[in-house]
Amino acid sequence: MLNRTILVGRLTADPQLRFTPSGAAVATFTLAVNRTFTNQQGEREADFINCVVWRKPAENAANYLKKGSLAGVDGKLQTRSYEGQDGKRVYVTEVVAESVQFLEPKNNQSSNQQRNDDNPFSNVQPIDISDGDLPF
Repeated sequence: MLNRTILVGRLTADPQLRFTPSGAAVATFTLAVNRTFTNQQGEREADFINCVVWRKPAENAANYLKKGSLAGVDGKLQTRSYEGQDGKRVYVTEVVAESVQFLEPKNNQSSNQQRNDDNPFSNVQPIDISDGDLPF
């Protein structure tokens, strides 16, 4: 049997870090993962997947990820249930992460405009070269 989930997406909000009574760190966040196809209007839709990570990786996620961060999650899909305040059974499906990868540099999480201002090649114009001018 195999239960493995690998996701790449952007956080919809800052991770929420909590601690169990025994002191174990647990962070939760939602990852927006684009679908590989577009809808009838030509727009790309996304799935919003709840993720949970424990212990030191949870603290790292809470310290270094924020809303909009690009992250990779490797873990397993898990379903649990509990009794809600209204007495009805509530089911939750989430990815329990074994690892969370930060997929962009810490200083790369600013606005696109600032990134372009810092890039010395952002205003370079393309060069028109015909195939006959190429040496290969």
